[in-house]
Amino acid sequence: MPVDIASTVTYLKDHALEHGFHVHDERHFIETYTLRQSWEIDVHPAEACAGPLDLHIALDVEPRLLLRFEDALNASDDIPEDENGEFEVTFYFNWSLPPLQRPPDIIVLSAELAGIGGIDLPIEVSAVETMAALAEKEDRLLSVVGAAKRSLADIIYKQDSLCDVLDRVHAVSMYLVEEAEEWLDEF
Repeated sequence: MPVDIASTVTYLKDHALEHGFHVHDERHFIETYTLRQSWEIDVHPAEACAGPLDLHIALDVEPRLLLRFEDALNASDDIPEDENGEFEVTFYFNWSLPPLQRPPDIIVLSAELAGIGGIDLPIEVSAVETMAALAEKEDRLLSVVGAAKRSLADIIYKQDSLCDVLDRVHAVSMYLVEEAEEWLDEF
């Protein structure tokens, strides 16, 4: 039985709508040499479509993993169990904001977001400061990345298994939108 990840990603976009997001764009890449596939989805919380937050969801699927999963499906009439994470894929959630005029304390922000993301959505926070020789101002860009691992069996046959993750992603998004008012001049 062939595995249809594209339909699963379509369902994920519909599911994101149910969890308070607007889907703005989707990209599907296939690497011709290895047949590795990647999906990228641009979303915003419905309450903050005007900005300043961008959220980028990415899923990368290794072709050998897909073939092993298809073999497991064909070998049995049941959905394969994935107790040791053999069929896991990782969803990446990348939040970005415009350059910050009054950046937050990264350690405090990391702790706050860790509390929202919990153990199901570990979040990494980093910042990059840039200075131009001719410009008198510095820019600080904030990078917030979350990751959630799920089995192919779960995302294809138990698609509601992403509900908790999507709820946490929405909560992180709204926290960043609310706090961005203090960090940015124009919003």
